[in-house]
Amino acid sequence: MIILTLFLVFLIGVPVAFSLGLVSLGQIFMDGYPLVVVIQRMFTGADSIALTAIPLFILSGNLMYRGGMSQKIVNFADTLLGHFPSGLAMVSILASMFFAAITGSAIAATAAIGGIMIPLMVNKGYEKEFSAPLLACSGSIGPIIPPSIPLLVYGTIANVSVGKLFIGGVLPGIIMGIGLMIYSYFIGKKRHYIGRETKASARDMFKSGKDAILALLMPIIIIGGIMSGAFTPTESAAIAVLYSVIIGMLVYELEIKDIWPVLVDSTKATGQVLIVVAFASLFTWIITVNNIPQAVGAFLSSTVNTKIMLLLIINIILLIAGTFIDTTSAVVIFTPLFLPLVQSFGIDLVHFGLIMAVNLTIGMCTPPLGVCLFVSGSIAKIPLKAQFKDLLPMLMVLIIILLIVTYIPTLTLLLPNLLS
Repeated sequence: MIILTLFLVFLIGVPVAFSLGLVSLGQIFMDGYPLVVVIQRMFTGADSIALTAIPLFILSGNLMYRGGMSQKIVNFADTLLGHFPSGLAMVSILASMFFAAITGSAIAATAAIGGIMIPLMVNKGYEKEFSAPLLACSGSIGPIIPPSIPLLVYGTIANVSVGKLFIGGVLPGIIMGIGLMIYSYFIGKKRHYIGRETKASARDMFKSGKDAILALLMPIIIIGGIMSGAFTPTESAAIAVLYSVIIGMLVYELEIKDIWPVLVDSTKATGQVLIVVAFASLFTWIITVNNIPQAVGAFLSSTVNTKIMLLLIINIILLIAGTFIDTTSAVVIFTPLFLPLVQSFGIDLVHFGLIMAVNLTIGMCTPPLGVCLFVSGSIAKIPLKAQFKDLLPMLMVLIIILLIVTYIPTLTLLLPNLLS
């Protein structure tokens, strides 16, 4: 009943954070708990040293974005892939992957790379209806490739190593990008999307790579430092901020006057994430004291007796949820619901975290929420419905990759196990 009420409140348009709060408050009144529980649980949920990394990663991403390195990344990607059929599409995907590895944000990747590539693709004969959903889908890889705020939140809730989650997202993120590139290549052949006439010289590759290398080093420093034990995820986020300021001002286009707007934008984004985390902590306590995770587990255990079927059902639930709940909110809602069940089936929690993240990032480019679609559509100046035809096969590519990630755990566990 609590879960049903929550989704009904979602459907009438109440923001996710306040939906969680209203449903939790109503249940507290019904159960007779003192109101002081609300403050205690919200404070406890947000009072985590690991969550300190969230505003720092958001700030570092915004600093890099404001520093103007998106054009440097696009130039580097163009020298690598621009000569292939559908070259600009493949450049867009690779540039989005690079940018995602720096910012960890799907929306930032879609806006930054889409703002450069969509007008360029349209001028070269690509349809807007193809370009916009392609940038939305490639931008949605952001929360998979580290650093990743949804994986950080999941790791905090599930008590799983954030470093292992980050490194576990590398191969799935790369495979998602390669899958979209292969699709774009064949579409380019069919629609005669030609690439650059000549392949870039080694000198051009070296020059563009040199311009972008300092930005691309940031995720390597973060992951390498965490996995080597040199610093914690929170410390890595602080180092990322310092690194972003230094190279942004000394090498790229960041100026002193940009700092205040970046701080304001980062504070707003942090508030949006942490208010969801705080209310979700209260909601998690409510469903726990009412034994809802146990009830969900008992129901699924009685109807599902294989790991394959369980993961299929969870994928379906998360894919549907991801279409109208943002990624971080869905992580904090569904992690406590599914955690006891996946543990009882012996599913590795790092693997499950990546399954959840891939599911929910697909939702970022799926209507009706599809926030990346709205961003790319606004750049291309086309409505949401105009993107549907070319969007569907892209979503099918991502869903096939989701199934590969789900049923081949080696893809997510290989690197964490090698480097642990």
